[in-house]
Amino acid sequence: MKTIRALLTTAAIILLAVHQAWAVDTTQTHQSGILVLLFLGICALIIVSQLVPALILLLGNVSAFAKKLKGKERAAVTNTGQEIVD
Repeated sequence: MKTIRALLTTAAIILLAVHQAWAVDTTQTHQSGILVLLFLGICALIIVSQLVPALILLLGNVSAFAKKLKGKERAAVTNTGQEIVD
């Protein structure tokens, strides 16, 4: 109990002693050109075009797995009372 109190006290003292961080001066604004936005748009298009086939493949695998499980029946184990899938 004393060690927890000591740790909490130490943490509180450290947090109180930390100075506030100074924020960046926001008077300057950086403007990106149309080429930067075009580049980011192409990167996003590449990522989305790779996610679509991956999601289709994932859904197909889940569907096949669910169909495989649906066709199997459950058999009761007499000595433990648990059910297992053959």
